[in-house]
Amino acid sequence: MSDRGRIALAEGLGTLILVVGGPGTAVLATGGFFPTGSVGVLGVALAFGLSLLCAAYAIGSISGCHINPAVTAGLWALGKTKGRDVPFYMGGQVVGGIVGALIIFVIANSHSGFSAKASGFASNGYGAHSPGRFNLGAVILMEVVFTALFVFVIASTSRKSMSPGFTGITVGLMLTLIHLITIPVDNTSVNPARSLATAVFQHTWALSQLWVFIIFPLLGGLLGGVLWKALVPPEDE
Repeated sequence: MSDRGRIALAEGLGTLILVVGGPGTAVLATGGFFPTGSVGVLGVALAFGLSLLCAAYAIGSISGCHINPAVTAGLWALGKTKGRDVPFYMGGQVVGGIVGALIIFVIANSHSGFSAKASGFASNGYGAHSPGRFNLGAVILMEVVFTALFVFVIASTSRKSMSPGFTGITVGLMLTLIHLITIPVDNTSVNPARSLATAVFQHTWALSQLWVFIIFPLLGGLLGGVLWKALVPPEDE
């Protein structure tokens, strides 16, 4: 297999892990399927962070484990990802995310009381579809700022002074923190591939609002990359 083929496959598998772990927990463990109740916001946030941590150690040495188009965009802005490789990263992420969401959909749909349209299928939304009824402006600001911070932290793990082997823990904890803060706002995107994957199966309002969770995380990712490039001393790169 070619190097770019390995990148696409690794990114697809990594994004599948993220979607099965994150939105999968939100759909299956907070959807009222169990009489013991929901894992709640903390459980979902941990599921996203642990999924990223596991994926990072599984495929990090192959593709760098972006598993997020906004991360790819930010690392491209930093010059750490070649422009000709970007389509293979993003293509793998989109396909892997949709396959992951399909797995969760098939499992959840076997339950007689499940409806992806009615439940929202862990999709991202604003206004009436925001868990806390936050408006579009608040969601846009949140997606730009928190995606920028996420990419900034990811970029920081590439510096020479970073202890080897701690990247997965660092980025996994950062993603957990972001979800703890932002799930009530819009179910947390900071990742266009994750948003697209669940919106495809929700299939109604989530698709009409999807543009927000593609455009603004990508802008945030670019901003995070630029901020790190401006801050880091050249000798630590």
